[in-house]
Amino acid sequence: MLKGENQVVATSPAKASAPLLEICVDDVAGLNAAVAGGADRIELCSALGSGGLTPSRGFMAVAADVSIPVYALIRPRAGDFIYSATEISVMEADIIAARQAGLLGVVIGATTADAKLDAAVIRRLVSAADGLDLTLHRAIDVVSDMDAALDLAVALGFSRILTSGGARHAEEGLETLARLASRGAGRISIMPGGGVRPQNAARLLAVPGIRELHASCSEAAASDARLTELGFSAETTRKTDADTVRALKTLMRGDAS
Repeated sequence: MLKGENQVVATSPAKASAPLLEICVDDVAGLNAAVAGGADRIELCSALGSGGLTPSRGFMAVAADVSIPVYALIRPRAGDFIYSATEISVMEADIIAARQAGLLGVVIGATTADAKLDAAVIRRLVSAADGLDLTLHRAIDVVSDMDAALDLAVALGFSRILTSGGARHAEEGLETLARLASRGAGRISIMPGGGVRPQNAARLLAVPGIRELHASCSEAAASDARLTELGFSAETTRKTDADTVRALKTLMRGDAS
């Protein structure tokens, strides 16, 4: 499939009529499993064990050739979302790399020391992303006023907000997710993420206005003992599972029918 064809998939009426499933992946095997399982969109990352970091340019280039839209997470390090001038420059360069690779969008965000979205930094990132679709990432989950953050995201041109409702897992943030979905209705999509599984997807999709879900659909896998001994791998890792993706997507189709 040609890179430009991703945009046809993103705007397909058939896709728009049913809830969309976004899968976050941090390696090529996970990317292939997500596509095979029927994901509608990919959030491309590295280091999902740290909440997800920016993927490499090489990974972006490979992902641009899959048959569904791919968005790159732009997060230069683990930890908070308060960035130095150098880190902001790194993120701008990574956004440019995502565009050059042929990806459809980026997932960005930044906060201030007083727990607000950093409008000045985000405006710089949005400017660097000119022509790409925009998702505000879970930086919103650490701000003190999520309603104000939603309004800013709308003003800055974001298509959606990835959020757990400020909770550890989205299922625990249902009340906040419902409030945000109501506030954003007709202006921006609220996409629950964080602990989303086939077992709780129906509860999330029952919230009026929720039409997208974000999940890893990963399963635990034991690492090679020698790799663990040498410090190359944790004792247990998680791998994207195509069957779990398929089960979640099947449930979402049933919810829409």
